[in-house]
This record gives sequence, structure tokens and C-alpha cells, in this order.
Amino acid sequence: QVQLVESGGGLVQPGGSLRISCAASGRSSRNFAMGWFRQAPGKDREFVAAYRWSGGNTIYADSVKGRFTISRDSAKTTVYLQMNNLKPEAPAIYYCAAKSGMILSAMSSSSQYDYWGQGTQVAVSS
Repeated sequence: QVQLVESGGGLVQPGGSLRISCAASGRSSRNFAMGWFRQAPGKDREFVAAYRWSGGNTIYADSVKGRFTISRDSAKTTVYLQMNNLKPEAPAIYYCAAKSGMILSAMSSSSQYDYWGQGTQVAVSS
């Protein structure tokens, strides 16, 4: 069982930056991966970024490439999502997800993840 706790959400102005974190606890195994998804009111949950422990593989949604960076603190089993040049949009809940035994081609699929955090809200507004 893996527990995930997100933190760091908030309100930021357009063009600003924000870093959110996800701390994982519990058992993990080979090819452990953690990802970020977001969901705005009335919209489907969408993939943002993911990191796989084995090989340090990362993947991003096209909409955030070049602006967001996912990274890992191996000592703390924590992943971070650094979000730069944030665009004005409706508030969204950012969810952290995790899975052991993740294959690279499935990292962006929400249905592949076994564990989910409660989410942290991010709003970009002036």
C-alpha cells in the first residue's frame, strides 16, 4: 500500500511560478512511477507529468512542456512539480498518483495508476 500526500498549492498570478510536492510512503517496487494529473470543474482529469524511478524517465503533456518540470527527491520519496510561466485558467485540483511496475508507454494514462492523493488546488488569476 502506498500513501500520497500533496502540498504546496495556492493562488498565483499569471506568469508566476509555483511548486507542488507529493510525498509517498509505504511500499514501492521496481519501476515505481509517480505522476501528476489535474482536473478543473466540469472537465475530465488530464495528465500533466510523470516520473519513473527506474531510469529517471519523465514525460509531459504537450500543454506544459517547457514550463513545468517534474523531479524527484530520492531520499524522501517525494516528487515535485515546478510550474513556471503559469497561464490564467480556472482553478484545478492537482492530483498525485503512483504505481509500481509502470511501463513507459502507460505513464500518461490515469487508469494505470493504483494510488491517488487527495489533491491540492492551484489557481492562476490576477
